[in-house]
Amino acid sequence: MSEPAVSLKGYLIRGLPIIKEGDDIPTLIQSLFEIEDGDVLCLASTIVAKSEGRMRHLDDYRPSSHAIEAARDLGKDPRFVQAVFEESSDILIERPFLLTVTHFGHIGVNAGIDQSNVGDEMILLLPKDPCGSAQRLSQALGRDCAVIITDTCGRPFRNGVAGVAVGWSGIAALRDWRGELDIHGRALSITQEAIADEIAAAANLLMGEAGDLTPAVVFRGLKYPRSGDDLFREKEKDVIRSRLNS
Repeated sequence: MSEPAVSLKGYLIRGLPIIKEGDDIPTLIQSLFEIEDGDVLCLASTIVAKSEGRMRHLDDYRPSSHAIEAARDLGKDPRFVQAVFEESSDILIERPFLLTVTHFGHIGVNAGIDQSNVGDEMILLLPKDPCGSAQRLSQALGRDCAVIITDTCGRPFRNGVAGVAVGWSGIAALRDWRGELDIHGRALSITQEAIADEIAAAANLLMGEAGDLTPAVVFRGLKYPRSGDDLFREKEKDVIRSRLNS
């Protein structure tokens, strides 16, 4: 007899104000929605970053000669390029775009720096430590729930962007299927499912990309592992670097 269908629901939290530095996101969330044990709260990285004071003016940056040269080739503001350099632990590609490794291990274009919905001459950096932010938010909610901080990111050899997890707490980043049997009884040896990214992508689908003002989504009814491996692995970064430099 088959198992009953999972009762999964996604709730888009409406009514959040435009977040500014110092705002108490958990309190704002709880004023609009009652978080329960087992929920997965997904928050756009933009509101977490704004609450943590990660907004910067381009005039805060003094471009180096390297940034000026790269900006000329890219057709970008040298101050912006300098900001990308400062938010990156490594630059993987400088042309035709800046593909970088952030200080917390995420690989993406322009170190994930956002220029939308922040005003002229302003930029928004990613949270400095997204997993640490997710943990603090989860603890402040006072529930046995998971928190995922999401961002949008391009994918290799595909057009368009999709939601990914840049920080998480209370949930495994990966579900490990290695050792499980397939339909023919063969043991899986490679498969690790990026469940945090899958949930982030679903959340992004509900949040929207422009001026929707809906940067928070709650999923209820998900069964998920609480601990597991990291999404950001040094081995993969080393492979990328060696191939790009070959």
